[in-house]
Amino acid sequence: MTQKTGCQNECMGGGCSGETGKQMTESFKASDLIITPATTFKEKPDPTGLVFGTVFTDNMLTIEWSLASGWEKPYIKPLENLSLHPASSALHYAIELFEGMKAYRGVDGKIRLFRPALNMDRMARSARRTTLPSFDQNELLECIRKLVEVEQEWVPYSTSASLYIRPTLIGTEPSLGVKKPTKALLYVILSPVGPYFASGSFNPISLWADPKYVRAWKGGTGDCKVGGNYGSALYAQQEALEFGCQQVLWLYGEDHQITEVGTMNLFLYWINEDGENELATPPLDGIILPGVTRQSILDLARNWGEFKVSERYITMSDLTAALEENRVKEMFGAGTACVVCPISKILYKGKHLHVPTMENGPELTTRFLNKLSDIQYGREDSDWAVLVS
Repeated sequence: MTQKTGCQNECMGGGCSGETGKQMTESFKASDLIITPATTFKEKPDPTGLVFGTVFTDNMLTIEWSLASGWEKPYIKPLENLSLHPASSALHYAIELFEGMKAYRGVDGKIRLFRPALNMDRMARSARRTTLPSFDQNELLECIRKLVEVEQEWVPYSTSASLYIRPTLIGTEPSLGVKKPTKALLYVILSPVGPYFASGSFNPISLWADPKYVRAWKGGTGDCKVGGNYGSALYAQQEALEFGCQQVLWLYGEDHQITEVGTMNLFLYWINEDGENELATPPLDGIILPGVTRQSILDLARNWGEFKVSERYITMSDLTAALEENRVKEMFGAGTACVVCPISKILYKGKHLHVPTMENGPELTTRFLNKLSDIQYGREDSDWAVLVS
């Protein structure tokens, strides 16, 4: 599909002296994919010894965009270093975004993606927020499916490992001007990842909660998957480690609202103020990342209909009161990397708060893990699973 575009220049006011009528491609097409795969192959690693995101497959997907020409044809080619102008806008002004998803080799040998359309939706929203070019989500998903198909032997033959997929979109504008980029690069790299928990079982984590650092704020980019959200969190993460905690429990506002845990969404299973069994998670108000695992847990819980399911605000005073009154059952993080991650301790205002997640099974946390894993690895049929091959 092509569309007429107006001036390529950054015109101000009412006048315009630039050219009009340039042709540009609105979206790339998977049918135009040019595949020139690697001819030399790396050895496949043992999935039990993998460190997250350190080993990469033989090939990558790249698609270039410019304001003048629109999207070029997509390529699958050998993994290689990028060649960027030193003034590229992604390097200076963080005009970039990424996604995180996985391919799983099922017990039947088939390879599946898990709810990939949700990742494509989120990537498109992140692109709008960072003024990067739009694209047809279905076409990108089909290009990714083809890449995974080419690299199918890299999908671990294991139900405790998977192939991590990292779609990335960066501004490559060769200018130090702070402006919407006129050039961009979309690429996808793949990395086999082993079990999140090295022991193969749940290891509960401890959290450091201090309101002096915030992950996101109203009107910001907390609901987008952009690198700036992660790089700026590292300083607080280092401080958490110095206090003997593994992750940061991100707080927001004067009332110390609980928002996220590390890079995960947060869930609390408790008896609420009204005496009801409730699974609660903070609402999508602009500072929470709309996680695919988060949405899946909410969908499952609502479908079960066994307890109240709420997207609501929870403050540290709500949590501390509930802990004192023995109303907290389980607390866990949720995300693509670990699926679910139980929480056992929180350091807040100099006090160690014990969360009885493990004493309670953790029954619900384990149930979510098992249910989602069964779908991802093909032990249970679901329309959430999209077959690659």
